[in-house]
Amino acid sequence: MSGSPSSSSGSEEEDEGIDSYRKGGYHAVRIADNFAAGRYIAQKKLGWGQFSTVWLAYDTESSKYVALKIQKSAPQFSQAAIHEIEILSAVAAGDPSNDKCAVRLVDHFKHAGPNGQHLCMVLEFLGDSLLSLIKYNRYKGLEFHRVREISRCILTALDYLHRELRIIHTDLKPENILLCSTINPSKDPIRSGVTPVLERPEGNPNGGVVMSSIEKRLKQRAKRAVARISERRIGMGGGVGRTPKPPRILDGIDFTCKVVDFGNACWADRPIADEIQTRQYRAPEVILQSGYSFAADIWSFACTAFELATGEMMFTPKTGQGFSEDEDHLAMMMEFLGKIPRKIATSGARSKEYFDRYGDLKRIRRLKYGSIDRLLVDKYKFSDADAREFAGFLSPMLDFDPDKRPTAQQCLQHPWLNADSETSGLNAGMNDLEIKAKK
Repeated sequence: MSGSPSSSSGSEEEDEGIDSYRKGGYHAVRIADNFAAGRYIAQKKLGWGQFSTVWLAYDTESSKYVALKIQKSAPQFSQAAIHEIEILSAVAAGDPSNDKCAVRLVDHFKHAGPNGQHLCMVLEFLGDSLLSLIKYNRYKGLEFHRVREISRCILTALDYLHRELRIIHTDLKPENILLCSTINPSKDPIRSGVTPVLERPEGNPNGGVVMSSIEKRLKQRAKRAVARISERRIGMGGGVGRTPKPPRILDGIDFTCKVVDFGNACWADRPIADEIQTRQYRAPEVILQSGYSFAADIWSFACTAFELATGEMMFTPKTGQGFSEDEDHLAMMMEFLGKIPRKIATSGARSKEYFDRYGDLKRIRRLKYGSIDRLLVDKYKFSDADAREFAGFLSPMLDFDPDKRPTAQQCLQHPWLNADSETSGLNAGMNDLEIKAKK
């Protein structure tokens, strides 16, 4: 996977590792380094992916902040960057007014460094990922009006990619969708009023990436050790439990967002790989290898919307005794969504690995069938009315038959998405009162 292009949230691991800064690998960047004949000036590192590092940079031509994605220099990474630039250029060309909720490519160029020639992409600077938002909200579900607002943005992007450009994203998930601005205003270079660094700070001629990487790692280690000691002290304090943290106030956060990371995207008539999508957001047709198209993105979107509303992933398969992660995933899908129709279960290149000829799983026999609305009520404590309406929105997108899933354009028309939050809450309350009255 190629790492979110303009994310300020970075990757899950601590850092990209010093040994990757070698021939064919990453380009070492120091603050105030300049690129493209002095047009872009590096400000701070935002994150990194398997293929690239991403820096906040100042564009001296437009006087704006941008995200500068610097690809590793080995040929396979350059090839991947050429592909991503081709896709992003099409995305930008078809959206002159920049309102289709897809990240915008500003520029691209080559940069020669000691480790080789690096392809660089300049993207608009965006805020935190939806994954960061979910973590910031302490894995509690967002209110419906916020889920709706975010969903409308994602579906607008998918409708544009699918219908107008014939592009499949193939890796839709919370970390590949970025808010248009940062959760914390002090982390936003514009809102925090920070002056751009235009020259290298004095007294630090060689304190480059490598040194800062080591220092960062040591600081993180020390922080964790302190946290462990304080946890032990709390535990010893005569049975005093930790008070649960209060819910976060989300007022003031801009929930408009954009779909990013087109490193794995492909044209619908030129699929690039058999195995696409991050595990938890992977569609059944991808697991079974029965061919995929735009509907695979719709499945991933439904999983993402569920996660926004509940704070938890819909599917978290694991390997077990005598069965694979794929089989556990298929079993979980059936427990939530009902039995996979035999025609679908047996139609893929890998179907025989998992299913017998009757369309039953070979190694996971006893399934506990439920439904999305029951899960929302029983586990996540939604009201019956809210669960029913939200499940009504999600269920069609999670049809095992990709041909029966609604398009992004159809999803945008769904009544749940267009219910005004206040009247919807009122109706849900009224419905609950009516049910109680009948009892």
